[in-house]
Amino acid sequence: MSLWSRISNAVRGERLNREIEEELQSHIDEAIASGRDPKEAHRAFGSALRAREASHSIRAAGWLESLLADVSFGWRQLCRNKVTSFAAVLSLALGIGSCVAAFRLIDALLWRPLPISNSSNLYVLYRKMTGFEGKPVEDGHWATPDFKLMRDAVKDQADLIAISDADRTDITWSTDDDMEKAHVVYVSGNMFPLFGLEPALGRLLAPADDRAPGASAYAVLSWDYWNHRFGRDPHVLGRSLHIGDQTFQIIGAGPRDFTGTEKGTVTDIFLSLSMNSFANQDSIDWHLTFLMLKPGVNPATAVEPLRQHLSAVNRAFEAECSKCFRGATQTDIDRFLNQKLVFYPAGAGISELQKDYRRYLGVLCLLAALVLLIACANVANMMTAQAAARAQEMALRISIGAGRRRLVQLILVQSALLALLASVLGAFFAAWSGPFVLSLVNPPDNPARLALPADWRVLFFGFGLIILVVLLLGLLPALRASAVRPVAALKGGEDPHSPRRLMRGAIALQVAFCFLVLFLSSLFVASFQRLQNRPLGFSTDRLLLLETVAGKGQLPVVWNQTAEALRAVPGVNSVAISRWPLLGRIQINSDIFVNGAPPSPTPAFFLNVSPDWLSTMKIPLVSGRDFRPEDTSPGAAIVNETFVMTFFPGQDPIGRSFERGANQPLNKVVGVIPDVPYHDLREPTRAVFYVPFAEINDKSAPRVVDFATFTIHTAQNPLALAGSCRQLIAQSHNGLRVSNITTQLDLVRDRTIRERLIAMLAVFFAAVALLLAGIGLYAVLNYSVLQRRREIGIRMAIGSTRAGIVRIVTLDVFQMIALGGCAGVALGFVAARYVESLFYQVKATDADMIALPTCAMLLSALVATLPAVLRALRTDPTEILRSQ
Repeated sequence: MSLWSRISNAVRGERLNREIEEELQSHIDEAIASGRDPKEAHRAFGSALRAREASHSIRAAGWLESLLADVSFGWRQLCRNKVTSFAAVLSLALGIGSCVAAFRLIDALLWRPLPISNSSNLYVLYRKMTGFEGKPVEDGHWATPDFKLMRDAVKDQADLIAISDADRTDITWSTDDDMEKAHVVYVSGNMFPLFGLEPALGRLLAPADDRAPGASAYAVLSWDYWNHRFGRDPHVLGRSLHIGDQTFQIIGAGPRDFTGTEKGTVTDIFLSLSMNSFANQDSIDWHLTFLMLKPGVNPATAVEPLRQHLSAVNRAFEAECSKCFRGATQTDIDRFLNQKLVFYPAGAGISELQKDYRRYLGVLCLLAALVLLIACANVANMMTAQAAARAQEMALRISIGAGRRRLVQLILVQSALLALLASVLGAFFAAWSGPFVLSLVNPPDNPARLALPADWRVLFFGFGLIILVVLLLGLLPALRASAVRPVAALKGGEDPHSPRRLMRGAIALQVAFCFLVLFLSSLFVASFQRLQNRPLGFSTDRLLLLETVAGKGQLPVVWNQTAEALRAVPGVNSVAISRWPLLGRIQINSDIFVNGAPPSPTPAFFLNVSPDWLSTMKIPLVSGRDFRPEDTSPGAAIVNETFVMTFFPGQDPIGRSFERGANQPLNKVVGVIPDVPYHDLREPTRAVFYVPFAEINDKSAPRVVDFATFTIHTAQNPLALAGSCRQLIAQSHNGLRVSNITTQLDLVRDRTIRERLIAMLAVFFAAVALLLAGIGLYAVLNYSVLQRRREIGIRMAIGSTRAGIVRIVTLDVFQMIALGGCAGVALGFVAARYVESLFYQVKATDADMIALPTCAMLLSALVATLPAVLRALRTDPTEILRSQ
């Protein structure tokens, strides 16, 4: 018979047996009808049972029948212990779902290749150098003229592609009222052809589009932007969009799957590299440079020669540019030129999100794996207890001819049922938790976007995880059950304490993993709390920030008049202006020259602010005065205390002067303020100086300002006034337009997003690990009391005290808890060494960091042991002795 027929017959076993019986009976009836004696006919066909079994084995796949029988038996076993089975399935579902969700995030951000041709041959160029503070830094941004020289130098072996960061840019479609923000990327014209991409509409940018500077005012929409903004309208071709004073014509839409090379950000609009004003400037590094090897070029032999060749070209370019450095010492120039060019694989894209969250995702993966291991140890304990209780059943199976393979299959099938049921629940949990975690990564105004498809990669990982879980759960109980000796088992077992020892070992392992999860979680939670509660030095209460742009720039007097108009809005207490807000995305530094001396190796950061900005931000003066309306820059300056210690150590800074760059006008210090965070809450205190918002040029004429931020202190919820303030600025017809609205409190919160995310996940995993460990302890103690019920009854009958009974019930388990706790501490110290850079003012050796997980573990153990202890103390020795 065919294989398919045998498989089909195995599924319909009862029906097949009836068909065989009917066929045998028909043959007997035919023999009787032909004149043979009925007894002789039956005797000729032999035993009906044997004939049926022989025919059944020929027509049906025996291995499948046995497997189906084991599945049916395993399901009945699960249904008999509903509470235990539900707890096991839920435990495994949390573990499996967490691991799959972690894999989806890590795969989408770090591993999944870009949907382009030859992604394995794509690299990104970075430079390693020594930073201003003497620390090694990496920079992946390049000047366009440098890029073109390197591109021409290696054109025979590789192609170089320029791609800028995806910046959120103001886009105007018809009027200033029809404005929105979109992620805009400038690319070299060879990107689309080299990536093997085809347009979904119109055409894409070509190499000819970036040959002449400013000549190719074309725009290509991404498929995602074309879909959600225009509903895939084909008539979008030929429409114009405006960025500042530039106008671009839409010539096409990109392919559906390609959203750019920056993982976590979906590009909306692609523009030609030559259309950016930075494209002709030697001194501005602003875009990434990718390298794609030509077809047929062997990466193993070509990468290093290419790296050396490009490094020589880049050094020659930078050496030529360094001749224009004003006031820089030869030491600074040599340090700048001491660069090392490196290639990094970029087939999976490149982004700041990858750098920021690579180690955090590693921690997430570790916590998820530990929770899964705790769940597996927990369920394996339950199955070990069940296997020990079924020892006599296994002995009987062996006695009637069951082979070892069949017994192993029986136990593994039950483990597989648990894993499959858990994987179904885990799949729903992973489908929800992956996008949920991603939603916590970025601010609401610029959320991270990643594709999280449930494709073959995720399914393959999930299938492998199920196999691993089945082996972890059932392999040891299956091997032990299949190795049972029938005679010894039927007499009570050779070593009745062996299962208990195995379970205690599993408890020690559970406790070690649980303590590790709790230990790391306490470190991350404490780190987040300390970072969140860090003293800022300024107020975040009711501060509305209106980030405003002026297309062609406006004089400071226009900005001041607008600020005065905002002060008249009901509910506004005060208004000040700064070029950008504290803890915003912008940070700019400058070399500082004091008394004609060479610049300090550490630069200072600066910010332009208006008078009353300090009072609006509630930043006190340490000494000196605030800016006055007549103050200009260069001229007056207010510095922080770190600036004083760096450039005027041991001196009174008031009245002293410094230059902001060589041969520049002097800035005179008029005030000193405390140190406040400038760009990042984690950063060490930086030297910062503040200059007046009104700047003048070398002819003492005021300079126009193209963007600034209105800082508004309100008497109520700041966002409640956002609409009226924005409308007032738009109706003033002064060339100003609000580009973004936020609050100072939101900016502070945005700087703790990573720490908040890992702290939330750590608390979740710690709670799950603690719950699973408690369930495991309860299961072991409950099984131990049931197995030792006779011993406990006898001890109580001969006068053992209640304290003695408690001791014999809990002593072994608490010894395992102590052993597992010590192992967990050791593992925690090792793990903390690899993630200590993620902590803020927290050390693994801090006493409270060790005390918190210890107390939590002990409390969980006490709660878990209480039911078992009460069960033991309620044992009736009379009933035990009578039954024996």
